[in-house]
Amino acid sequence: VQLQASGGGLVQAGGSLKLSCVGSGLSLGNYYIVWFRQAPGKEREFIARINWIGWSSDYSDSVKGRFTISRNNAENAVYLQMNSLKPEDTAVYYCAASGRAGRSIGDMFYWGKGTQVTVSS
Repeated sequence: VQLQASGGGLVQAGGSLKLSCVGSGLSLGNYYIVWFRQAPGKEREFIARINWIGWSSDYSDSVKGRFTISRNNAENAVYLQMNSLKPEDTAVYYCAASGRAGRSIGDMFYWGKGTQVTVSS
C-alpha cells in the first residue's frame, strides 16, 4: 500500500505547478484525499481535501482561490493545481488518505512521501 506524490519543482513567484498523488495497492476512490505541506521549521499543515467522489472539497485560507484539488478515480489519482504561487508556498507537499472527513494529521490512514515545491521571489 503506497501513496506517491509527484510534480514538485522550482518555480518563480506567480507561476504554477500541478502535483499528483497516485495510489499503489490502494484504491483512492474509497478515501478522502488530503494535501498537507510542511515548510522548514514549521509544523505540517492542512491545505486541501476532497471527498470520495470529488464533488466536495475545501481549502485552508492560505491557498483558497489559488489552489484546486481534483480527482480521477479511474486513474486512481488526485491532483493539486497550484496557481499564483508565492515564496511562502515553499514546502514539502504530502498527500494522505483518510476514511473520514478529517483535516488533522491524526485522521490520516496512509501517507505518501513528499514532493518539494520551491517558489523563488
